[in-house]
Amino acid sequence: MILDQVDSTMAEARRRAPTLSGSTWILAHEQTAAHGRRGRAWTSPRGNFSATLVLKVSGDPAQAALRSFSIAVALRQTLAMTVPAKQLTLKWPNDVLLGGGKVAGILLETTVQDGGIDWLAIGVGVNLAAAPSVDQVETLAVHPVAVSDFGPAHSPQDFLFWLASHFAEQEQMFQEFGFAPIRRLWLNHAARLGETITARLPNEDVTGRFETVDENGYLVLNTPKGPRQIAAGDVFF
Repeated sequence: MILDQVDSTMAEARRRAPTLSGSTWILAHEQTAAHGRRGRAWTSPRGNFSATLVLKVSGDPAQAALRSFSIAVALRQTLAMTVPAKQLTLKWPNDVLLGGGKVAGILLETTVQDGGIDWLAIGVGVNLAAAPSVDQVETLAVHPVAVSDFGPAHSPQDFLFWLASHFAEQEQMFQEFGFAPIRRLWLNHAARLGETITARLPNEDVTGRFETVDENGYLVLNTPKGPRQIAAGDVFF
């Protein structure tokens, strides 16, 4: 589904999800009220990629949330078609880095009914043509970059075709084998694995060696007080 302009593809997904019979991608050429994690503003000019996948899944919310790793792997595969693969890394919990800067972000929302997932919305924003200015993203842990800074970029429609194809492969793997192979693929390209990083939580900062991401998708840091598992937070290098 390709739209010219919407407030946000996530909002459009919420409106359309109850009427959809199956999983559906929603692409918008322009968003007027886009947002990222924790309601942060996300600039989305024409030429950039803004889309949401409404995914019909079953199971508990925690398992559904692991699709953030699946889409991150698929995003890296798609971006590697036009930029040097060695410059692409995956930043926990839901960013893709290009040359050390943020080129793509992921946002997940779910609707739960009777204790189970009704549908999962996976929002994806990619700076294909342009990156927002630094003063617009002062809360980000890394500076923004665009694909066009490194070489020619796909059009949003072409990017959607390849991203949808790559994600379908990851989803089939998830359905057949669970999270384990997705986790290994993600860790193969994890940013700063084995290095000291800081996870900023609502009430504290936790600094330690980035050991792994566990079977629940939690960040595992080796701190002076021992291993620490972190379910959600912002990572700073």
